[in-house]
Amino acid sequence: MDLTYGTLLVALLATIAVAKSFTKKSAQEHLPLPPGPKPLPILGNLHQINRAFPWITYKEWSEIYGDIIYSRILNQNVIILNSEKVARALLEQRSSNYSDRPRFVMPSARFGVSFRTPMQGYGDAWRRHRRIFHQAFRPDAAVIYQPMQLRKAHQLLLDLLHDPGNYELHLETHSASIIMSAVYDYETKPNDPLVSMIRGAMDSIIKAETPEKAAIIDAYPTLTLLPAWFPGASFKRHALELKSVLTDMVEIPFEYALDKFSSGLSATSMVSEGLARFQGDASFELAIKESSATAFGGVPHAAVNDDVYDGYLIPKGTTILTNIWYGHNSHTQLLASHRHDPERFFTPSGDLNDDLVTPVWGWGRRICAGRYLADASVWSAIVSMLTVFDFLKAKDASGKDIDFEPRWTSGVASRPVNFPCRIIPRRGDMDVEKLTSLISIAT
Repeated sequence: MDLTYGTLLVALLATIAVAKSFTKKSAQEHLPLPPGPKPLPILGNLHQINRAFPWITYKEWSEIYGDIIYSRILNQNVIILNSEKVARALLEQRSSNYSDRPRFVMPSARFGVSFRTPMQGYGDAWRRHRRIFHQAFRPDAAVIYQPMQLRKAHQLLLDLLHDPGNYELHLETHSASIIMSAVYDYETKPNDPLVSMIRGAMDSIIKAETPEKAAIIDAYPTLTLLPAWFPGASFKRHALELKSVLTDMVEIPFEYALDKFSSGLSATSMVSEGLARFQGDASFELAIKESSATAFGGVPHAAVNDDVYDGYLIPKGTTILTNIWYGHNSHTQLLASHRHDPERFFTPSGDLNDDLVTPVWGWGRRICAGRYLADASVWSAIVSMLTVFDFLKAKDASGKDIDFEPRWTSGVASRPVNFPCRIIPRRGDMDVEKLTSLISIAT
């Protein structure tokens, strides 16, 4: 084949490829978007969404429009997935196209949270973060933390025995202490100021990371030019306060772990393992510092390129939200996940079914890298508490059970609101001395 013929052939093939690309793009542009509520000019569907509990709105929409719904928040396309089947088909089976983050995370730099692993776009920095998490918390590595997890579960038992009415604080302390130990080799203390600081920072992050708030800033970027004192610019004041808090959240625990590592006194932790593995690599050392401060949270996915599912067009850059709450409550094996119904995890023959409730960990390449550690922590805490305590309804002054309607916090991360209950030892003679003795035998 001579040069001229080869050049002509390459040109012809390139022309065909470009033509096919345009034909495909033209065909896609004529495909319908998924069904959904009619948006208003400018606002889109922003006015129709329950700001405190958006998943309720998504559930109501799903009963009208189905499992895949199109909506618009100002200038952002948003598609809500209301079934596990559709979520797996897109976010797992086509994960290469749905591993980016939506545009609303881009204003996160103004709030000082762009360093967080969940906020990273699909690129080299994100890959470094994921590699560090995977090395520390992959299944065979997560086993290393089991003695620490049992120790924390036993401390939780002692805390509940001493002060059962403060169970919410004890559960938060248990969760935070495991994360701080696994990530920084930091042993928490009662009323620990470092844990309080991180808890406050996370509350602020949850308030900042909302699609609605970020969509407004993204649609009207000139708002960021307003001075913090200007009426209506409270988001600017909040951003300045948040940046200061997050600086402490990133720097203080990392410096603690770095000092222990440098002195040769550190135990196994995500930071010590990362520093040992990537010592001298500046890009990885920065990634270790940033990723270690983001072992707490998650945000939606975004489509990297145009896609077609079930005859519907999913435009490039579309934010993809999975309504995990409704997906669970409509699942045949989880018909009532909001009620205490352990039987839903059993087959008719009485064996455990194969449902691992995996949607709670996320999807595809963005799935939670710490899920094995978290799952083991929850399991060890639950079995320990059920071994020692009975959990009963609280009683009023006349001795009658106090009924209550379960309520949930709002925001990107939701949890149950504190509710009345009685936590009493299963053994009537249980006290601190006997529980401590029981724990020593178990270990």
